[in-house]
Amino acid sequence: MTSTAQPPEQDDIELAEFGYKPELKRTLGNFHTFAAGISYISILTGTFQLFYFGYASGGPAYWWSWPMVFVGQFLVALCFAELAARHPIAGSVYNWSKRVGNPHLGWLAGWLMLVASIVSIAAVALAYQLTLPQISDAFQIIGDGTGKYDVATNAVVLAAVLILFTTLVNAFGVRLMARINTAGVFIELVATVVLIVLLAVHITRGPQVVLDTQGTGAGQPGGYLGAFLVASLASAYVMYGFDTASSLGEECLDPSRNAPRAIIRAIVASFLLGGLVLLLALMSVSSLNGEQLSVGGLQYIVLDVLGSTAGKGMLWCVLIAVTVCALAVHTAAIRLAFAMARDNNLPASRLLARVSPRFQTPVLPAVVIGVLALAILVVNIRQPQIITVVTSIGIIMVYLAYLGVTVPMLVARLRGRWQPAGGGRFSLGRWGLPVNVVAVLWGVAMTVNLMWPRAAIYNASAPFHWYLRWGAVLFVAIIAGGGFAYYWFVQRHRTGVLVEHRLDQGRAEEADGTGAGTGVR
Repeated sequence: MTSTAQPPEQDDIELAEFGYKPELKRTLGNFHTFAAGISYISILTGTFQLFYFGYASGGPAYWWSWPMVFVGQFLVALCFAELAARHPIAGSVYNWSKRVGNPHLGWLAGWLMLVASIVSIAAVALAYQLTLPQISDAFQIIGDGTGKYDVATNAVVLAAVLILFTTLVNAFGVRLMARINTAGVFIELVATVVLIVLLAVHITRGPQVVLDTQGTGAGQPGGYLGAFLVASLASAYVMYGFDTASSLGEECLDPSRNAPRAIIRAIVASFLLGGLVLLLALMSVSSLNGEQLSVGGLQYIVLDVLGSTAGKGMLWCVLIAVTVCALAVHTAAIRLAFAMARDNNLPASRLLARVSPRFQTPVLPAVVIGVLALAILVVNIRQPQIITVVTSIGIIMVYLAYLGVTVPMLVARLRGRWQPAGGGRFSLGRWGLPVNVVAVLWGVAMTVNLMWPRAAIYNASAPFHWYLRWGAVLFVAIIAGGGFAYYWFVQRHRTGVLVEHRLDQGRAEEADGTGAGTGVR
């Protein structure tokens, strides 16, 4: 694969195929693109946020869900990398589904991903509650943490501060976001390596610890397999969002080459580093018994193994990781909203698609998305299981949105309509079909697993109601069904690239004459 960078005007050919004129400023380099992908995945955010749940549900053996989820998501990432080489464009999932499928499926995939992104912002921001009070009791602002609703309410307060920060940063433009994000990712990667070394120095047991189920399968339908599938939520929460590297394609240099590399590097790096953190944490903690691991999670292990001073220093690094993760998720959601609004596919599209002349970024979507993420928190303010409920619903909608890309891509392959990028850019070649088939099967299986109405996830404590247990199914059905009904009867009749974002016809024909093709014949 050649590494020769293409000229700036070549970067905009992909935009011309969609009928868009270039509006966003291209300033992001190779590492910026990689940083966007890996900060969305965020090794420290994901592993620290739901370790307690994975351990409580499946014991140390839940670790095996980490490589399982990686293999499935890596296949999806390979499909996305091939698409990113062909169409590195804002709102990647939406535009990819629209191109390899049809405009209706594209709208649904984009809508699901947009809602999932807003839910994910709220979910990531809730991770502040799992870390800040461990650093100092002063961060437990509401009550002392022992009241029934103290933790849930305090989580909303801390998360609101983070969402306000990400909203302001994104409103001031991609350059400020990229600087903060790149610095944060650098700190996170260094801190992760340091943590791996420190945990390795303090190991007290061998790697066979990952064979210990601690009897978590007792009383579960299907025995330990049932417990393991529940615990896999903890790993599924981490490895998604790698498509962000392509969603910034209109703001990075040589995107058709940089975006595919960034997607693959982000998920591989996250798997290797995150897997080592989880494994060494289980090998180094002083005791595997007691409730602390199922409540305090990795935060407890870090303090237990490293001591108060070094442990709290590491938790500050986790806090930085959570911050840049929330920033990356917010950024990706803005680009998706901009992409859909540019096609007049959202209410008030003209306002949402407006690019600020000063900051050269869409400002209104940053504010609207921030407000909606806050609203999700407020609705769940007295929900004791707020963290697991919000995160699980966010993951489900992401998996559904990803299926909105991999399924039509598979259909295009089977019909001989898929045409990968040429010119030495990333392509799966003859492996494309089998990789795509397994990626779809994985997506369907994991979506069913995550949506299954288990009390352990959706209604683990009183009050017990059927609608809470079926909350994920009901929420997704309402969002997908209600949203698509609005699109079908109202918005689709207005769909079309807004005039102010449309490439003039002469330039569009010139771009089409370059032989770049459309990706689907």
